[in-house]
Amino acid sequence: MDKFIIDGGKRLCGSVRLQSAKNSVLPLFAASILTDKQVTIRAVPKITDVFCMAQILRELGAEVHFCGEDAVIDSSDACSHEISSALTKELRSSVFMLGSLLTRFGRALIAYPGGCDIGLRPIDLHLSALKRLGVNIRERDGYVLCECGKLKGAEIVLDFPSVGATENILLAAVKAEGRTVLQGAAKEPEIVDLQNFLNAMGAKVRGAGTDVVVIEGVKSLGGVEWEPVKDRIEAGTFLIACAVCGGETEVVGVRAENVRFLLHKLRENGCKIGVKNDRIRIESRGRLHSNRRIETMPFPGFPTDLQAQATVLNATCEGCALIVENLFETRFKYVPELQKMGADVEVRGRNAFVRGVKRLHGATVTAGDLRGGAALVVAALGAEGTSEVLDLSHIDRGYADFREKLKELGADIRRVRT
Repeated sequence: MDKFIIDGGKRLCGSVRLQSAKNSVLPLFAASILTDKQVTIRAVPKITDVFCMAQILRELGAEVHFCGEDAVIDSSDACSHEISSALTKELRSSVFMLGSLLTRFGRALIAYPGGCDIGLRPIDLHLSALKRLGVNIRERDGYVLCECGKLKGAEIVLDFPSVGATENILLAAVKAEGRTVLQGAAKEPEIVDLQNFLNAMGAKVRGAGTDVVVIEGVKSLGGVEWEPVKDRIEAGTFLIACAVCGGETEVVGVRAENVRFLLHKLRENGCKIGVKNDRIRIESRGRLHSNRRIETMPFPGFPTDLQAQATVLNATCEGCALIVENLFETRFKYVPELQKMGADVEVRGRNAFVRGVKRLHGATVTAGDLRGGAALVVAALGAEGTSEVLDLSHIDRGYADFREKLKELGADIRRVRT
């Protein structure tokens, strides 16, 4: 097990180039099983979630090779519709395979998916939508067995704009007979990326980025070479890190409209923000002001994946902030670790009340999930003294070369084996 040793208090200055979005790459891997032609995904981040998804494809019979920064996938010999429980319990995004496997084989057997322990994330929306497309579903002993003849297009309405359910519907309907109209769809940039990826393979999908997506079923899909959208959550993590530590940092590769709520909140804190093409520059000096209220919402609202980092930022701002978590009921599990560093945070249900202190102090803390772990690293970077962040396996799920990028910005951070 590895840990970070961080000597805090260093300003962050320089430029960081973003990785491809984890939340885009994983469904693209799942989509590769839809064709027997070669698929190449460019600039794939070397993170454990990607390696886990690659192993899922290999278990299905596909060949996956990493060539430099690219992943080359050949699913022509894929023959299995079953995913082992060991892999599904490691990776929440394994649920994307339901739609792909049903399209390819007419059958899918998976255990209930796992991932970070941030609260209940039921797949009822996925299953009810698949039933609308003609899928028979049986659940038993923690497994889901889905079977169908010919998938048929349908009218589907989501009660909540679930990203995973939206992407699963696209993967299941892309070769279904007739038209599928999805209302109440999620609008995330990663949905748009999946639509464009599928269309490059020969699909007919339109409307991604709005709440109505229309899929005209096609008979076959071809190969594709594709570079995914850059990671807006990684961008937000580095922007917030600079706000916490002070300095001038530029993130390269993100579109400002994909992080506009975060930029609004950073300006509210007192940071100076500059935007030019796909570059966002932040300047942070002196003690910042609290945000007073941040409420997580589906895109384009403030992302839940940046809630923990925003709480860390407000922990040293002047004033008080209310952080409201609307999406995952246990996403404040990192707070007791943050309190070890001197943060004044009180959690009541889905609300966290943050009273800013002048400075956090170093401590030994443990990452319990991906984004909470990244937030603890940010807290340690801004704290006075030395901190240790334990259990980096969670952080490795979503951030490639995290230490190296932070060191290039001037952070004093080491990774050691315990």
